[in-house]
Amino acid sequence: MWSEHCAYKHSRALLASLPTQGERVLVGPGENAGVLDIGEGLAAVFKVESHNHPSAVEPYQGAATGVGGIIRDIFTMGARPIALLNGLRFGPIETEAPVAARNRYLFDGVVSGIAGYGNCVGIPDVGGELFFDASYAGNPLVNAMCLGVARHDEITLARAAGAGNALLLVGAATGRDGIAGAAFASAVLGEDRDARRPAVQVGNPFLEKLLMEACLELSRSDAVVAMQDLGAAGLTCALSELSARGACGAEVDLDRVPRREALMGALELLLSESQERMLVVVRAGREAEVEAVFARYELPAATIGRVIDEPVVRCRFEGQVACELPGRTLVDEAPRYVLPAEPPGDIWDRLALVLSPLAAEPPSVAGLLDLLAAPNCRSRKPVWQRYDHMNGTNTLAGPGEADAALLRIKGTRRALAVALDGPGRLGWLDPRGAAASAVLESALNVACSGATPIGVTNCLNLGSPESAAGYWALSETVAGLGAGCRLLGVPVVSGNVSLYNETADGPIIPAPLVGMVGLLEDRSIALPMRWNAGDEIWLLGAPGWEPSSLAASELAWRRGEMGGRPSPDLEAAARVVRLLPALAGERIPIGAHDLSVGGLGVALARMAIASRTGAQIELPDAASHWPSAALFGEVVGRVLLGVEPADGDRLLAACRVAEVPARRLGTAGGTDLSISVGGAQPLQVSLARLSDAWETPF
Repeated sequence: MWSEHCAYKHSRALLASLPTQGERVLVGPGENAGVLDIGEGLAAVFKVESHNHPSAVEPYQGAATGVGGIIRDIFTMGARPIALLNGLRFGPIETEAPVAARNRYLFDGVVSGIAGYGNCVGIPDVGGELFFDASYAGNPLVNAMCLGVARHDEITLARAAGAGNALLLVGAATGRDGIAGAAFASAVLGEDRDARRPAVQVGNPFLEKLLMEACLELSRSDAVVAMQDLGAAGLTCALSELSARGACGAEVDLDRVPRREALMGALELLLSESQERMLVVVRAGREAEVEAVFARYELPAATIGRVIDEPVVRCRFEGQVACELPGRTLVDEAPRYVLPAEPPGDIWDRLALVLSPLAAEPPSVAGLLDLLAAPNCRSRKPVWQRYDHMNGTNTLAGPGEADAALLRIKGTRRALAVALDGPGRLGWLDPRGAAASAVLESALNVACSGATPIGVTNCLNLGSPESAAGYWALSETVAGLGAGCRLLGVPVVSGNVSLYNETADGPIIPAPLVGMVGLLEDRSIALPMRWNAGDEIWLLGAPGWEPSSLAASELAWRRGEMGGRPSPDLEAAARVVRLLPALAGERIPIGAHDLSVGGLGVALARMAIASRTGAQIELPDAASHWPSAALFGEVVGRVLLGVEPADGDRLLAACRVAEVPARRLGTAGGTDLSISVGGAQPLQVSLARLSDAWETPF
């Protein structure tokens, strides 16, 4: 319970600085998930969690149980899950080196685990992100996000109350899987990773489906006071958190815990992380009523104890007191560390790298196709086609169809847009800027659907915080997250910090992943990712055509240029985010797509492929000084729009009022993508060749 995974010893003081309040916030950080008001008595319930270390040891079950855990966080709150997303990072998979073979094994196992669990439970997987870099070899990142919808009056909190109320343990029998999983997730991965396999839980998605339906039915009953899923640290965590939040205690008889293995001791019963289990607080005298609901779903339920007024958790085993201490001791009294923070010694060398020679190189068709086919740019269809993304019939825009997933809110005209995103390598140079850019990037994804961003969840993935450089990266990342959210005026309502992501070869590149939820009041104005023949093509946002835009870009790293000084204009990016929903409301754009990995060149290619329509693009003379930067630079805050010619003046007028730069780049049409930089000989490539490169298989 005092492991980093549960206690947040190094991050809690930093996280206190984040903005968590807002007019839509119904439940903020500290519960199983965040809750936002979305109107008509409904709420969006969402959170992202990590399962990085288990997935490095046993990728299928590590990823599957990560999905199962985040689903339980949502339905524990009384919300029906309607969407899953995932953020994945792996080492390179496209060389023949032994390390690449292991990376391929991890990649395939994780994707299979996500598909196997989510598809069986019946929750659509609708989006996310996937990135490859050598720093993740041996320590992949598997971040799972879930979004649910609940009625305000059915939201259930994890706070025990009422002396005499029953503690009901429901679901799977308890085994030895996952014991010490929370401690394992708070350690640096080493050569003993295979010996850690027993710390990885084993999932049963069919049982989870039954558990979900039963708990959702009971969330409408006043017989249930509280619910808590059994995740990290198992029964220990559930008992201590329920009692600490409710300022009460619990008395438990461990002999009543259903188990599937013989000779389990008290400590094993308390620390088991066997999946698909819930602890439910039931009003005294109504146990039979609640047990009958679980019995209808063929779920075992055992009363293992009672709530007591005395603020202690007291557990007996074989007639003897096995443990007795206040729940708040485990939950609130772990040490909190504020450590010396210093940037890594070579950071100034990284930032001093000169990128102007690369920026000045003339781009080529071969270069564009090579970048479009790169693992970090190409189509993710081979991954997401293994997921069911239409389950539940809420999905209006799924993977590959827009920058954010779009889900209808049945019974209303509204829709929720949701994205999970983060910069690939910016954290290597600027952790603060990377976290702020993650907020703005995910917000742009949502805004490109026409939705207004309303709330954030996050997973901050970093190395060990115990070195000065590690703690600096953590503190800078949290500061950047807060800065990005304040720029947009969106609250952080839930999240996760995953530290100690490193091996003997060193830490991962800091990877802040941000889940953004947006609200679209009228889903009929949703924007797709496309243009139509005859449309004008516009670029919104600061053009970003200087050499600094190549810092941490895919082009630069593929060329071995792993440095430079990024200079994103975050305030300008925030203005673009605020403008897009207003433009959609005025029905000015036909479609939209943000510029991210691969910059303008890859964004134009993706829009052309999605639209099955080419375009003739002319970049101005200002772009000719640094043509490769103009075409392949990566700066957050830029968006491509398809606009009918008659609406060009309306767009310009709206952009002037919003103080957002806007530039007409060309016209859609034909079967080729033609890009001219400053009047030079255009790059011209057919849609067929673009599609072939884009669809390069993994």
